[in-house]
Amino acid sequence: MTTPREQTFYGWKLVGALWMLDMLNMGFPLYCAAVIHTYMLKQIPMERATYGLGYTLLNFFVGVPSMVIGAVIIRWGIRATLVAGSGLILAGSLWMALVAKLPWHYLVGFGVLIGTGIGFGTVMPIATAITRWFVRYRGRAMAITLTAWGVAGFLGAPQFNRLLEANGGNFRTAWLIIGALSAVSAGIAWVFVVERPEDLGQKPDGAAAQERARAEQHDATRAVREAWSASEAFRTRAYWMIYIGSIACQFPSFFFTAHGILHLKLAGLSAAAAAWAMGLYTLGGLCGRLVGGVLVDKIAERFAFMIGLSFYVLGTALALRINSEQLWIAYAAAMLYGAGMGSSFICLNTITGNYYGPAAFPRLNGTMMMLSGLVCCLAGVIGGKLFDVSGTYTPAFLLNLAWCAAGLAALAFARRPERAETLGRGAAVIGIS
Repeated sequence: MTTPREQTFYGWKLVGALWMLDMLNMGFPLYCAAVIHTYMLKQIPMERATYGLGYTLLNFFVGVPSMVIGAVIIRWGIRATLVAGSGLILAGSLWMALVAKLPWHYLVGFGVLIGTGIGFGTVMPIATAITRWFVRYRGRAMAITLTAWGVAGFLGAPQFNRLLEANGGNFRTAWLIIGALSAVSAGIAWVFVVERPEDLGQKPDGAAAQERARAEQHDATRAVREAWSASEAFRTRAYWMIYIGSIACQFPSFFFTAHGILHLKLAGLSAAAAAWAMGLYTLGGLCGRLVGGVLVDKIAERFAFMIGLSFYVLGTALALRINSEQLWIAYAAAMLYGAGMGSSFICLNTITGNYYGPAAFPRLNGTMMMLSGLVCCLAGVIGGKLFDVSGTYTPAFLLNLAWCAAGLAALAFARRPERAETLGRGAAVIGIS
């Protein structure tokens, strides 16, 4: 006899829980931190390169340990990985609130502890859960789940700015609030996260959705017929073209998150206007993720990915023209940068699962995030150094544009691989054992 829980597909309820985790574990500690840090810099002065180094460390510890995170997911499960991430964010938030008095304190608390916590507590385990629970609606489920950080940034950034203005710029209170939210996220993960649909006697997408998909022959185009092994996938050209796209997806966003508000203030915007621009940046990310989620389920994944990167190109063109007299330019640039990250990031996390299947996804995605993290984590410190040398952020924005061009070119060649062909000519292409 089936229980009501077995009869109702749990996947969409899981999406709701994962949405909350993405908001609490990424939206507040990363995107609202950009506002908090503008007040912190008044109490802990540092060069822009040092400040950018904090984001470089954060992005390093979000992305580079991804293979370790993938191994933890396989060994101890998605739920335990998410709880560990929440605990690390809590520890980093308390460090920032109670200990941070020197630049190196900021680097350890924000860059190392919170960065590692975001890595364990957001994208890798969330994307793995969505890949296991969904096939036909994978792109949309991924998009809905990963819109949460945009809500947190859009609503939270202006509110944190008001709080800091009201309490005399005491950034420590803001970090105590973020720490409390991370404790809530640990409870949500422990109670609501279920590893696989099979744990509840269910199937990906739900049995009814699977039947409809078979009737429409949808699975033949959106899901692999045979699961790839990671070593097979590493020998395909498509995987490494996607890797170049992953750098183009993340590098501009990592830079803008670290230096966007400072760039806006340098152009003459007030603190409140700059905070609103950061809120619009995250709102653009929310809209971009929804657009990317629909597109990646409707058209060829690489083309959807390329559309996402195109938003960065438009955003960069506007970012170079920002001035205090035309606020709409700043707001539009911020929204386009958010849309670029949101849309392309959904495609990045969907295309690998669609091309190679869920079994190898933790290792493939972990390797992708690790290797791209080695490059993208440098965005903050490179952007800061370019500013220190030139006195302007223009060279950094031009570097973003170059990465987007490389990503667009690479994705043009990232066609869906054929497993039989790959196995037959594996010695002729790049491989990792």
